[in-house]
Amino acid sequence: MSCSCRMEGTSVQMLLALSSLLCCTTNQIGLTVSPSRSQFFRGESVTLKCEDHSSAGWTLRRNTSHETRTLCGSEWGSGDGLSCRISYMYPAESGVYWCESRGGGASSISVNISVSGGSVILQSPVLPVMEGHDLTLSCQSQTPPSKPSAAFYKDGSLIRTEPTGHMTLQHVSRSDEGLYKCHISAHGESPSSWISVSEKPRTTEAPPPALGLELRVLLHLLVISPFFISTLLLVSLCPQRASGSDPSVSMVMTQHSHAEQGLAEDYDDIITSETTEHQF
Repeated sequence: MSCSCRMEGTSVQMLLALSSLLCCTTNQIGLTVSPSRSQFFRGESVTLKCEDHSSAGWTLRRNTSHETRTLCGSEWGSGDGLSCRISYMYPAESGVYWCESRGGGASSISVNISVSGGSVILQSPVLPVMEGHDLTLSCQSQTPPSKPSAAFYKDGSLIRTEPTGHMTLQHVSRSDEGLYKCHISAHGESPSSWISVSEKPRTTEAPPPALGLELRVLLHLLVISPFFISTLLLVSLCPQRASGSDPSVSMVMTQHSHAEQGLAEDYDDIITSETTEHQF
């Protein structure tokens, strides 16, 4: 009977561990875009891939202005189930792309991809930027401009004009989320892309070490030290009398010894109590 119970308990533990492992693995699904940017020129190619280490099976889907939940490989692009390649992109393929489990019960984070029919695009991250990190945006023209100066906009308002065509926002926060675009004089304007800022993971900081124990130890050392010093002086000045020939000296040394012993015992009790408190 006891052997059977142990076997049943072990089996339950193994099933729980396996379920936890499968759960954690499923949650690790991610979507990568190569090249890693949100805007493309007409005619460029792009590869999307589902980063998955489980055997659940994932597919790539998209929503555009002309289609909904269409599947890679059968209705657009060519792929093997985990990756999908679009060899020639058209403006009509602008839309939302994501990975989805074959049963439809789970999905990855979605990304927005824009295909420009014009000559200017905004190179921006396709995935959310973590809070506190720097964000670099680049305004790129299909034909090299004589002056790479570019104006950058957020939600329709001008942020600033950069002579190099690159703009960096330092230590972004959630307030930096929005629709961004850029404009190069005599070349045109890029499509708008939504830039998301993800919340920085919270870390549990260790509490500062308690100072009570260290301070009390220091104070007791300051109190005990004079007794040790005075005893050493008595021994060095009166080595013969300290041996017992002078009762007064013996009495003083005995008093010092008792005082030192008492303080040492008190010190040990304090250390023990402080250590016990810290352990609890």
